[in-house]
Amino acid sequence: MATGRDEGLDVKIGLEVHVQLTALKTKLFCGCSANYRGMPPNTLTCPICLGHPGTLPVLNRKAVEHAMMVALALNSSISRQMIFFRKNYFYVDLPKNFQISQYDKAGGVPLSTGGWVEFAVNGEKKKVRIRRIQLEEDPARLTYPGTITTSSYTLVDFNRAGVALLEIVTEPDMETPEEAYFFLQKLRSIVEHLGVSSENMQGSMRCDANISIKGGARVEIKNISSFRDVRRALQYEIIRQKQLLRRGGAAKQETRHWDEDRQITVSLRVKETESDYRYFPEPDLVPVKISEEWISEVASKMPELPDDRRERFTSDYGIPEYDATVLTSNKKIADFFEECCKLYPNPKKVANWIMSDLLRNINETGIDVAEMSITAEQFIDLLKMIDEELISGKIAKRVLREAIRTGRSPRKVVEDEGLLKISDEKMIAKIVDEVFHEFEGAVADAKRDRKAVNFLVGQVMRKTRGRADPEITNKVILSKLEEK
Repeated sequence: MATGRDEGLDVKIGLEVHVQLTALKTKLFCGCSANYRGMPPNTLTCPICLGHPGTLPVLNRKAVEHAMMVALALNSSISRQMIFFRKNYFYVDLPKNFQISQYDKAGGVPLSTGGWVEFAVNGEKKKVRIRRIQLEEDPARLTYPGTITTSSYTLVDFNRAGVALLEIVTEPDMETPEEAYFFLQKLRSIVEHLGVSSENMQGSMRCDANISIKGGARVEIKNISSFRDVRRALQYEIIRQKQLLRRGGAAKQETRHWDEDRQITVSLRVKETESDYRYFPEPDLVPVKISEEWISEVASKMPELPDDRRERFTSDYGIPEYDATVLTSNKKIADFFEECCKLYPNPKKVANWIMSDLLRNINETGIDVAEMSITAEQFIDLLKMIDEELISGKIAKRVLREAIRTGRSPRKVVEDEGLLKISDEKMIAKIVDEVFHEFEGAVADAKRDRKAVNFLVGQVMRKTRGRADPEITNKVILSKLEEK
């Protein structure tokens, strides 16, 4: 079985995943609204998140609890005392010129350490270890007119500055871009099921990817905004570093940027070391004590996680494990499946249509799953139209594609485009006569070889745009051939 590994290469990939805790109403250290999306730039700010002198941060307790839920879900060991540090660097996205974060050295204690995420890649189990999980504030949002390498200026929006951010750092346990992609999919499913990060918040999960090939230094690719681009950036970087090795060189330690337009990585700066950030304890925040009672209280509120849901799907709905794994890889799809099963008695058929047609059409149209307009009621109405022989399965696939593309309900698509199945034998007979007249040679072939009947059936389907009942069509054609 192909694994996507480059034979003979020692590729190591580690990820630093930044998850915004979008379920929170306010920022991590102040009372400003955390719902900055769609808001005018620089309108959700205050002296605290803008870093004015003399202001004091106050920790959002709910943010700590949401972070603890993620740590528990990732099998990570929660620290009994959590300490915040200042990470110092001068950049336009940091209004204070430092970020309140956490650190796991020099006496620093992050939210949690250890843990793992298990997932499947091409049918093979893969376990990626977690190094640490830390709570920190998000920097401001930067916009570059054009591209980051060609823009002559940078626009800064401080609405995002101070939003609660969870950084999940893995060990370098991944060996292929595909493994990184599936790890991120599983992680997203976990945080969505926990309810700490909304599935319809674009950019709520960002990723820095660290990659090295034996013989070269570690390269960091910053702020990749989509899972597909993580895979593409890593694929490009493996090729780039391989070519350097073949020419007798080696990758140097640096930070690179993924250029989505050109599908390449470009050098930003020589990679900083930890000492460059001058970490030291945040003097305005006391250490946070996390008791066993608090952990137990948070654990008691944990919802059903993807792995548990997958097992329940196989037992309650009788679907294969593969189907259950696909369906639970996205909370929106898992919820959609369960809503459909309340309305329709055939879970396997529902699963097949979701996996083979719904997801494929969503991917092809580029619509995010969270933004799909079709409801469970509309989807089941489509399946019922097939059962009632109002439309064929082939027409149903076309209807679903059009419904996803336009936002119309499947029944509305059927009505607007006149796609109801033609079952009237007299109407079909009239169309068959037209086909016999147009394709006399094919009729003669069909009289000698009944396999040629398929051509005539196909022509009737073409004239009716697939609406003619195949069985009735076949019956009428055979009857007319006998008459001749």
